[in-house]
Amino acid sequence: MTAKRQEPIRDSRESSISHLSQKKSFYDHHQNFANRTLVDYHISPGTTAKYSLIKERLGKRAFHSALDVGCSGNSFIHFLDNVRHRTFLDLAHRPLRYYSAYPKHHPTMGSITSMPFSNHSFDLITALDVIEHIKDDHAAAIELTRVLEPKGILVLTVPHRMKFYTNQDRLIGHYRRYEIPEVQALFESNGLRRLMTFGVYGQAMRVQFVQESNPEKMDQDMVQLRSRYQTNATFRRIWDKIVAIGAFFMKIDATFQPQRNLMNICMIFRKQET
Repeated sequence: MTAKRQEPIRDSRESSISHLSQKKSFYDHHQNFANRTLVDYHISPGTTAKYSLIKERLGKRAFHSALDVGCSGNSFIHFLDNVRHRTFLDLAHRPLRYYSAYPKHHPTMGSITSMPFSNHSFDLITALDVIEHIKDDHAAAIELTRVLEPKGILVLTVPHRMKFYTNQDRLIGHYRRYEIPEVQALFESNGLRRLMTFGVYGQAMRVQFVQESNPEKMDQDMVQLRSRYQTNATFRRIWDKIVAIGAFFMKIDATFQPQRNLMNICMIFRKQET
């Protein structure tokens, strides 16, 4: 009888380091993630609509120290006026270079499941479209809670409903899409209280599924759009109007779609006092 070959046993720490290295390489070389810049806020109707909806819900509260986890190159907290200090965390190195030129901006490379920050460091944390990229989202929830101050605010967006999961999700590194009770249970079990839930993308975001057919071309088109927007003043004025109209209708779509039809949701949590 032929002996069954045994696979080598890998230390859990070694396996974790290898996994992070692979993920870092994926995001450093993924055209869509690695090439995002702060200009994306202005050229994307979807991003403009999403940020606007979240800003409206956050209101006028001032924050001393904010952290954007998985910030990529177009961080939401960069566009908030009521934040004193801003910290940007990303597993990939390339997107962080956009923040170095700004005073009171602190770019940091690291993982959401093992963040290089002390307990209770931030009174605002945002993780927009991040935890669906994390295999161990429970570990991510524990870390987000750990570095959040008591009474601090966590803003989280996730893709909604596994029935909408497609090859496009797989291409951009999504492990899953979420149901609302699933997200609520994940964070309430770690001492956070849900304040509100609302849509940030409705059915209009189904347009993203066209990327499945030719993702490389779509990524290259975005690179060209960024360049043209920044270098051509006439094109920029025209595109600003297109974005304003598109964002307006995307906000309406996200606001009035039945919850079951929302493609992406935002949940805002508050950390309980200890």
